[in-house]
Amino acid sequence: MRLFKQLVSVFAVLAVIVAGLMIFAFDVIKIDWISFMEIQSSYGTQEEPRSVPAQSIPVEGPAYIPGAGAPVNPVPADETSIARGAEIFAINCVMCHGETGQGNGTIAAFLVKKKPADLTGALVQTKTDGNLFISITNGVFNPDNSLFPDVNFSGQMPPMNENLTVRERWDVINYIRTLKAPQTP
Repeated sequence: MRLFKQLVSVFAVLAVIVAGLMIFAFDVIKIDWISFMEIQSSYGTQEEPRSVPAQSIPVEGPAYIPGAGAPVNPVPADETSIARGAEIFAINCVMCHGETGQGNGTIAAFLVKKKPADLTGALVQTKTDGNLFISITNGVFNPDNSLFPDVNFSGQMPPMNENLTVRERWDVINYIRTLKAPQTP
């Protein structure tokens, strides 16, 4: 009988311990532990990102210095760069500029006031690589916001600096240089 009482006591203690652990495990009683993520400065979902700290350099190195003129293309236009640029162009640019770069992509039909640039034309092909880099990085802006009045964006072409790395932007520029205007008979 004594052994039975001891077993009942042990199982009762174990049942209380398991029940206590389950209460905390299933958040019946929630203990809010302080984590370092909660006490740091951050920004919320769909909020504009914070500005870049002064005198900081991106992980990829400096892309260009504002006010110092257009940068020089550091990526040689070899087969690898052009192939990589063609792939990136197909993913990010074809929908507006079209497969041949003539500004006739699927979205171009919906842009009534300002069509995408013809990348094969003289206007784009005569620009320096650095000017194209700045246009891709910062976008092309329309100050009166007539293209997208319901959207908080005043551009004709969105900035691609968050979508493409510095190297990818230079590869796209090397690919754009290979696009030629169609020959008229």
